[in-house]
Amino acid sequence: MTDAPQPPLEPILRISFPGQDRLGRGKMELLEHIRETGSISAAGRAMDMSYRRAWLLISELNHMFREPVVESQRGGQKGGGAALTPFGEELLRRFRGMEATLRAAIADDLNWLEANRSSADASAKNPD
Repeated sequence: MTDAPQPPLEPILRISFPGQDRLGRGKMELLEHIRETGSISAAGRAMDMSYRRAWLLISELNHMFREPVVESQRGGQKGGGAALTPFGEELLRRFRGMEATLRAAIADDLNWLEANRSSADASAKNPD
């Protein structure tokens, strides 16, 4: 029996603000879906998330910064929608840049970890 290739190791960037606010890949993915769909509900569905949960995450983001990240429009002929603000676009761009910087900065260490990790099924082990 041949061992199936394991997925590559992936560093995950999460920024914790004082208090309980956090900025991470889930919120950034939600922003990307809002940019693509123009809709908070469609973005939530794309992530298998309720509209309420998506809306709460956007509300968190909008309260974390001095400027709004997402603006929504109500009703109208097109039924409303949502869009990233220029600040939201910049936040998304910078976060993705920080992720790339992180991966590049620790690439050698990740390669070392990869070369030395067990071939056993990682899902059967504890997460840390």
